[in-house]
Amino acid sequence: MKFRLLSGALLTALAGTAGAVSLNPQGIGQVLLYPYFTVNANNQTLVSVVNTQNAGKVAKVRFLEGYNGREVLDFNLYLSPYDVWTATIFDTAGVNQRPNDDSVAAALLTPDSSCTDPAIKTGTAGLTELLLDGRNFVAFSNHAYSAPAGDGGPTELSRTRTGHIELIEMASVIGTTLTNIRHINGVPKNCGAIIGAQNSADYSSPTGGLFGSASIVNTLAGTLYGYNAEALNGFYTNAGNLFGAAGSPSPDLSSGDNGNISPGNEVSYVFGEDGSLITSSWPLSNGGSIDAVSSIFTADQIFNEFELNPIIGSVASEWMVTFPTKHYYADATLSSPVQPFTHIFGSDSTRPASACELMVVKIYDREERTPQSTGSIGVPTPLPLPTLCWESQVIVILPAALVSIFGSPIFGSPLMAIADPFKYGSSFTSGTLAITLSGNGHALRTSNEGNAFAGLPVIGFLAKDFTNKNVTPGVLGNYAGLFRHHISQACSNTSGSCH
Repeated sequence: MKFRLLSGALLTALAGTAGAVSLNPQGIGQVLLYPYFTVNANNQTLVSVVNTQNAGKVAKVRFLEGYNGREVLDFNLYLSPYDVWTATIFDTAGVNQRPNDDSVAAALLTPDSSCTDPAIKTGTAGLTELLLDGRNFVAFSNHAYSAPAGDGGPTELSRTRTGHIELIEMASVIGTTLTNIRHINGVPKNCGAIIGAQNSADYSSPTGGLFGSASIVNTLAGTLYGYNAEALNGFYTNAGNLFGAAGSPSPDLSSGDNGNISPGNEVSYVFGEDGSLITSSWPLSNGGSIDAVSSIFTADQIFNEFELNPIIGSVASEWMVTFPTKHYYADATLSSPVQPFTHIFGSDSTRPASACELMVVKIYDREERTPQSTGSIGVPTPLPLPTLCWESQVIVILPAALVSIFGSPIFGSPLMAIADPFKYGSSFTSGTLAITLSGNGHALRTSNEGNAFAGLPVIGFLAKDFTNKNVTPGVLGNYAGLFRHHISQACSNTSGSCH
């Protein structure tokens, strides 16, 4: 297998590249993508954002559910210079439930004083739901996927419980607005002044400098899975800003514009397999911004390990796989799917509420052995070939018989595929998975330069869970680890090589 390896010098060069949208390997940028949140299986998800610059910021924060990437909550977040904002995504079951609720919505609680529009902490903008101790919270909504905006998927509030997060810096904040969001003795001067804010002279061009992280915590199991958000630079570099009022559907990942370096196009930078820099320009008139973002994450293969060995206390391994831009190419509102995806959400009558994509999966043990040549991954209801069907899902690495009993034991995801290391008579308790995403029509639209990236845009990680069965009083019994996926990228060009 050929893995994609980059030298420290090349990584530093990419981190410092200005003008085009690119992945910053140092984790600081203008756009942050958080691969996963969940409140299932007794989990809650802690989220943080850090402003590293001596400048005020306003960002759009958007939570997207796992089936089809429909929005379940958004708000505008204001960060003063060097500010940090934190929040918890939790389960509202049993908390002030109303008669017509499904009693299963996810919700956001923040102890942080940084300004938000609408106001979450103080509840001064109609957010009147309370915990028993009087703290305000805001419940995730199903408005974006229930009637009249339905996409054919479930309409229950339970759909809000897993998904992913995107944060887009819209503008730098100056003038009176900066004065109002600055903290004095730990408290902003006047958050009320920014509620309902519209674009104004106080919003200048975004400059990046944000990083973030999330931790999926299970206090009952004693586990924590922490990860860093993926960070993009150069998303918007034109004059002006991206400001959208609270509740506005914009900006999103299709709103990028760095056309100051290539008018009418969104330009992306991606490192090739040989370490060369691939520059691609994508016409804004044909979805250029979203193609530019997708090109950065488009993988022809993803790799990671698994551990399922009772001898060392390994309880389970789960791969978390998110296609962060899938809904732009496969939403139910489209008349036909757009490359690199091949199915529209809900178009398959035999498998509703999904948009399944075929791929090839191989399981290897640590001695290079594999029980099959075409894969043993599938959804709980068997399909003819390996598939991943949703925007955010987990691959549960357990025998299928156990998955039918325990489901997704780590994250409790209802959206799951199965990789059975004991299929075909094998008994692999540890090893690697290699998933080939290219083929089957999976190729991004070609850039102006003729660059064609094969595969699907993907982010995610491996989660491992261990239990010490010989635990004694005072000795920790549960352990957890999280590891970002490794990818290889394949780019071809009509001239023979991408450049």
